[in-house]
Amino acid sequence: MASSHRARSPKHTSPHAGGTRAAARRQAHPEPSARTKAPALDPTGPTALGFTRADFPPTTRVDMDARGWDACDFVYVCGDAYVDHPSFGAAIIVRLLEAHGYRVGVIAQPDWRDPASVTVLGEPRLAFLVSAGNMDSMVNHYSVSKHRRRTDAYTPGGVAGARPDHAAAVYGNLIRRTYKETPIVLGGIEASLRRLAHYDYWSDRLKRSILLDSGADLISYGMGERSIVEIADALAAGLPADQITYIDGTVYRTRSLAEVVDYTLLPSWDEVSSDKLAYARSFAVQYDNMDPIRGGRLVEPYPHDVYVVQNPPAAPLAQEEFDAAYDLPYTRTYHPDYEAAGGVPALAEVKMSLISNRGCFGECSFCALTFHQGRIVQARSHESLLAEAAKITAEPDFKGYINDVGGPTANFRQPACKNQLKHGACLRKRCLWPRVCRSMDVDHTDYVALLRKLRALPGVKKVFVRSGIRFDYALADADGTFIRELCAHHVSGQLKVAPEHVSDAVLSVMGKPSRAVYDRFVEKYRAVNRELGKDQYLVPYLMSSHPGSTLKEAVELAEYVRDMGYMPEQVQDFYPTPSTMSTAMYYTGVDPRTMKPVYVPRSAHEKALQRALIQYRKPENYDLVREALERAGRRDLIGYGPMCLIRPVRPHGQKTGRHAGSKHPAAGSGRRAAGGGKPDGARGARPAADPRGPRTGKHAQGGKRGANTAGRNRAGQGREANRGGHRG
Repeated sequence: MASSHRARSPKHTSPHAGGTRAAARRQAHPEPSARTKAPALDPTGPTALGFTRADFPPTTRVDMDARGWDACDFVYVCGDAYVDHPSFGAAIIVRLLEAHGYRVGVIAQPDWRDPASVTVLGEPRLAFLVSAGNMDSMVNHYSVSKHRRRTDAYTPGGVAGARPDHAAAVYGNLIRRTYKETPIVLGGIEASLRRLAHYDYWSDRLKRSILLDSGADLISYGMGERSIVEIADALAAGLPADQITYIDGTVYRTRSLAEVVDYTLLPSWDEVSSDKLAYARSFAVQYDNMDPIRGGRLVEPYPHDVYVVQNPPAAPLAQEEFDAAYDLPYTRTYHPDYEAAGGVPALAEVKMSLISNRGCFGECSFCALTFHQGRIVQARSHESLLAEAAKITAEPDFKGYINDVGGPTANFRQPACKNQLKHGACLRKRCLWPRVCRSMDVDHTDYVALLRKLRALPGVKKVFVRSGIRFDYALADADGTFIRELCAHHVSGQLKVAPEHVSDAVLSVMGKPSRAVYDRFVEKYRAVNRELGKDQYLVPYLMSSHPGSTLKEAVELAEYVRDMGYMPEQVQDFYPTPSTMSTAMYYTGVDPRTMKPVYVPRSAHEKALQRALIQYRKPENYDLVREALERAGRRDLIGYGPMCLIRPVRPHGQKTGRHAGSKHPAAGSGRRAAGGGKPDGARGARPAADPRGPRTGKHAQGGKRGANTAGRNRAGQGREANRGGHRG
């Protein structure tokens, strides 16, 4: 078990505060005025916007020479193409450091097979900054079935293969081969969620802290805006990297605990790598210390007297700081080098959208937000968002539609309660599960006011809310204004929501509200749309094979799909990504919070059975569905009645396998299957569902009024990709 060492001593403070920081920057940059008068560079750029290379951070020696730089202060090495937009973590960190007086160059997607690829900008004065990109590189590369993805939205032209597996560690080692002493700081979602010992789904084993496997000196975890500036100031003042041990939101390694105070000792690497229950206990301690107000310092011991030390999480940004990070001079487009390839596809998903908040007190078990952004919600001001919206409306390709105003959860615009800001989020208590906390401040007034201001802007035809709403929180608001205005003004024919499952047994493991709550929301949504005279639909996200789901619960979900009246085109299998509570359950077989056993569907075959049940109308799934129903003791669902899922005998001419067509009528109910996309494990566009909720009868009216093509990439990242949630 973890032991606690609480030597109460004054908290470390930075020796580089106030005027000392400014002096350190002046010493690192003796002629700052020279940098503000950069000569004209190559005018090649996106012709529609007219930007030149001078408008972007330097990516070549020629760019540096044109600015009169002999060296960069920081070189940012990233697994994504460089997109100068605040939805991309690299852009925020680069622009933020520039705003603090530092020279920053970018090496985007270097050739990891060639050490020379990380030397193109020379050795930086202060450090290399390394990030795998906006997504974990393994999630970026592989579906939940571990099949290689064919495209990469964060690469010019969408071409796959531009980054290595485990990119952050590979880049770190690549740099260290050439630059033996230069500090390396890791950041971004991949490093953040792998900062301590973690389960790696793709190798099916526990891996050490990425700090040890990458050759890096520090990790800036979480969102990173505050910690990266503190790191930069410390390095500029001449402090060696191994002495930067006091900054919240960082992880470092040491060979002695003599100067480490007020810490909790986690189980050692030898313990967690040989005992899954030891890892479950360790993860529970980590989870309990993710609050920036309550959280403490953690120490993870490794062999040969090596210790990985995680400092407490960085404090949330004040609204002024949050605004400042998004008000920096972004060009809001990709680097000119990518024009010939057609740009970077991921930009299209966010270009006309607004990130209004960060953090989430929803605390879904399968979501990484608790470990990355935290539970305390922070929100940008109306003024900042309106200013960014004005920039969007000025874009040459703006068509009058703001595609989204949200974040991890769109309708969270303030902390769950006032106590969170004083005492932190409650220990071992959830704000919304098993029901909405009585202390919660449920209020959509600010969000409604923001949406009204945005849709009143000149040139704006429609403002959509597509990043997802927490329907139980919406229902808890006694004032029904938000749901009514959402239906009246902010839905594009269909609204995506995430009940994820319908079995209360599975929902309790997920940390999601009960099915009864979702059913009430369905009825409310239907009633409001009927009053408004609108024909709008709900699209539920559903997940198979989550811990806690046996074939019994999977059949329950299949019956729900039957009653919806259409088949989901794509099914999301549970994806065990690093540092989520559900992943810890998947690996250990217990809930780390209670240490009670949790059923885990692990085999590929059982996962296929559960997935096939949701898509039982697909002809090629007939054998799997039949096997699943027989194993679950539900032969009553095999027959010709209206409630049956499949027929007793395969329909004449129906084929099995991947080449089977999807043109045959659905078995059992007589309804035609809606769509036939491959279940590759990644969420995709879903057909529209009837707002009247579960039903039988005629075909569901899917796709009406257009599919949502501006939704956020949610695969495996806790709804974080493309939300600007991967800083550092």
